[in-house]
Amino acid sequence: MVAVLAAGAVLVACSAELAQPQADGKGGGIGGAQLPEEKPRPMDVELATSDPRASGGVVAAGDQDAVYNYGPTVMRDGGKLRMWWCSQYGSAQPPGDDILYAQSPSLDGPFTGPSGGGPAAVFSGAPGGFDGMHTCDPSVIKVGSIYYMYYTGAAGDHALGNSIGLATSPDGLNWTRAAGGQPIIGPSHDVHRANVYGAGQPSAVYLDGWFYVLFTDTTAKGAGWNGAGQFLLRAKDAAFTRGVETLGEQGFIPKPSTISPRTRSLVDGFSTDLMWVGALDAFVIAHETETGTTLTFWTRDFSAQPYRTAIIPGAWKEGPGLVRRPDGHAPLSSGDVCDRVPFDVVRATIVGGAGAPTDLKHFGLDVRGSRACDGDARVRTSFEGVAMPSPQRTIDLVADGTLVRVDRRSVAATLASEILDQRLKVVDKFPQAARLSAGARMVRAPGRGFGVVLDGKLFAVPDAGTAALNDSAVEQISDQAWDGFPAGFPLAG
Repeated sequence: MVAVLAAGAVLVACSAELAQPQADGKGGGIGGAQLPEEKPRPMDVELATSDPRASGGVVAAGDQDAVYNYGPTVMRDGGKLRMWWCSQYGSAQPPGDDILYAQSPSLDGPFTGPSGGGPAAVFSGAPGGFDGMHTCDPSVIKVGSIYYMYYTGAAGDHALGNSIGLATSPDGLNWTRAAGGQPIIGPSHDVHRANVYGAGQPSAVYLDGWFYVLFTDTTAKGAGWNGAGQFLLRAKDAAFTRGVETLGEQGFIPKPSTISPRTRSLVDGFSTDLMWVGALDAFVIAHETETGTTLTFWTRDFSAQPYRTAIIPGAWKEGPGLVRRPDGHAPLSSGDVCDRVPFDVVRATIVGGAGAPTDLKHFGLDVRGSRACDGDARVRTSFEGVAMPSPQRTIDLVADGTLVRVDRRSVAATLASEILDQRLKVVDKFPQAARLSAGARMVRAPGRGFGVVLDGKLFAVPDAGTAALNDSAVEQISDQAWDGFPAGFPLAG
């Protein structure tokens, strides 16, 4: 189904255990030391760009009878690129939009299915559910050992029929609907306009224990006359049942649920993608404008715009998918990690014979002058969540401005958002806070989640997958017992 949002058109959704709460934000300097008072951060800084790039042709396409391909989410996961996008296979029942999956060692493709053949349909409608006909617009992140897919779902081609659902997976291929198969975000119904799309086109990021979702809502008070606008929610759990906050004019505001007036739009557009860029200490929203994909930057609290927009030029017909780490953060540069940040997108470039976007191609460039290694605060922000070899043939994880030495690489992979093959000298200034040895004591409290006890302190971990890989038995404890431990810091996110 066509994903372009035109006023007056009735449009459909085209274009387990969840991670537990963790600490909000990370303050202080290296090793938790108090930072000296800094000068106010400059705003509206112009970023230099270089190394523009584009694929020579289409990088991914559904086979069988697929006639459209758009709305990708792209993850750099280990040594491969993984992509999920919206298409339709006649063999995938029920009839309607399906989410396809393919992978490649290169952004320039070709992206193929898990076994090397054509892309696989991994998620389709659930008859009788809110997403009974259409599942589209995937946004996939990974926290710990669990993949989370936020998607647009619709039961049919009905006005205001689109809502946002959530599914989980151990591998990114086999998905289970969360929240009892119910939508987790729906239209606000603040204002009914000619554009009766509803709510959809989600983009998710995990940062500092918060799940963020940016999305379209054509009924929001803050949307434009044509329904354009992007709205932001965050919560302490993936299904948005705890600690829900909505972004308003004065910042984040606690709300009892995801349905509340939506008054503040971050960009005027549809089908966008969100990413946290540690090297720039900023969020970026990728959205399509006349000449290509525009990159709009916001501070961590969305109170100001620290950089001027940058543009990834080239043809487009539908929203971009940024190439991101599993947690939705920007990957480090393969060249100069202290100066460069890569921005790459995959996007549909033509309207095909079916009248819908297709021909997914890769475009990108580098931003220079990130100053990622300038000063303790920026170094900490830039490399948080990154793991790399230690001098002792183990793995060092950068967490809370310190190093946590992890005996097993497989365990580090559940905690780190990116594992490097070579050590960065810039992290040698971080003190070692703890060592996570095989078989370390792990606990679980019903209202707190999972944790590992290191040197008498309790450090939160995302889920039971870490314990299994570490050969650690999980001890059930009470919330009161959890709270009695000296607190460490979260070891993921």
